[in-house]
Amino acid sequence: MAAGGGSGAPPDRFGPADAPDSPRIGVDEWVASVEGKRERYTGLRGRLTREWDRLPPPARVLVFAIPAAIFPLITTEGNLFRYGLFTLVYALLALGLNIVVGFAGLLDLGYIAFFGCGAYLYAILASPQFGYHWQAEAAIPVVVLGTAIVGLLVGLPSRRLFGDYLAILTLFFGQAFVIFVNNANRISFPFVGHTDLTGGSNGIANVDPFNFFGYKIDTTTQQYYFLLIGVSVFLVLLMFVNDSRTGRAWRALREDPLAAEVMSIPVNRLKLLAFVCGAAAAGFTGAIYGTIATAALPGDYDVGLLITIYAIMILGGFGSIMGIVVGAVIVSSVPELLRSSANARPLFYGAILIALLVKLRPWRLLAAELGGLVAFGFVVHAIAEAAYPRLVDGKALGSGTFAHLLDHWMLLPQHPVKIADFAYISLVAAVVVYPQLSRLWRALLLAPLLYLVMFVWENLLLVQIGGATRLVLLGALLVALMNVRPQGLFGTATVEIV
Repeated sequence: MAAGGGSGAPPDRFGPADAPDSPRIGVDEWVASVEGKRERYTGLRGRLTREWDRLPPPARVLVFAIPAAIFPLITTEGNLFRYGLFTLVYALLALGLNIVVGFAGLLDLGYIAFFGCGAYLYAILASPQFGYHWQAEAAIPVVVLGTAIVGLLVGLPSRRLFGDYLAILTLFFGQAFVIFVNNANRISFPFVGHTDLTGGSNGIANVDPFNFFGYKIDTTTQQYYFLLIGVSVFLVLLMFVNDSRTGRAWRALREDPLAAEVMSIPVNRLKLLAFVCGAAAAGFTGAIYGTIATAALPGDYDVGLLITIYAIMILGGFGSIMGIVVGAVIVSSVPELLRSSANARPLFYGAILIALLVKLRPWRLLAAELGGLVAFGFVVHAIAEAAYPRLVDGKALGSGTFAHLLDHWMLLPQHPVKIADFAYISLVAAVVVYPQLSRLWRALLLAPLLYLVMFVWENLLLVQIGGATRLVLLGALLVALMNVRPQGLFGTATVEIV
């Protein structure tokens, strides 16, 4: 018998199945090896990832802080207010929510109420409402401590709740806060009598700017740099916390609360700590926002802002610290840029091109789909021009080479209202049906689908650029991202064994 033939096992062309060094499927080392393979990038991406991992937390923050510090020097004060201040406010809010949701995995839908608590507390301490004009060095600690205590009170009944039940409780708290500040202008306190605490639906106006030991922060540039310092310090603290024992315990709580409790991790205490830290961060941000808006108004702390902050977290990645900053920049800047059709068109077509570059592999498939799209457009335009010229008697918005090319490639009716509305409805239906098709049909129908997308953009969305269009595009961006990268731009993919 030939050597080795007595074992009875056929030769394994793919390596020994029971090699002692190979990971075993279904156990933790297999999960760890898969995660390692996902993170082991090659080429430029791998080199950048490795260099980024070697940087200490303060150096990572400088990558964001240095360009942000230069921004006021190269822009106008109006753009600094629109793009700079609100981006930093969103970033600071999202970083605080990231503690509760991203680190600890607690679905908090009342988080914006803490933001409002901070704004109202500071307005009460530093405005003509009660004649108090506290210095910032005294008011800010009181605001942060006060909102932290509110976070503790909200967290106490939430200790044993997870998932939908926790979401319902926190959502109730958020709505109760809005009702309270709208009606707290007619409260009767014992021994005091009637008191206008919050100004009701009018809010509290004429909030004082920050005044640190006589130095006032009352210009847009000063407020921007103060916010930048606050965000930078908070980023460094979160990076250290993320690598600490508490950060690891929070991640264990997020992944599996029952397993964490079995391993003697104090789950209830960690939940309370997450609520307290997140509320303190939101309260600090609320105090800053109160000085920027010079008022505390109940309409500023509603569900719309909560959706925006969650959109930032989804985009950046739950639990990702620097990803939150990138998400805040995108969510804050893109809608502002989309106010102008001159900015909207490059962003729209650039996003489509990037999505195709990411999804279509190999390169010959990408080239084939782009070639098919170009050919499809010329064929449709030629048929429409011959059979129904009214479909091509319009002109593309703007000027330049690209607009001129669109005139000879895209269907552009002079009065596209009805046909554009019908195309929009058809596009919604096509987007729903398209993922359900087989791979072959998806490849064949990609070019017509993209052409339909561009038709709706040129004849409807770009013509009516405004709030609705910006929300549609932002929503489409998030939906596309969740399909391409469910973990967000910088989030970590999870591996589950089922």
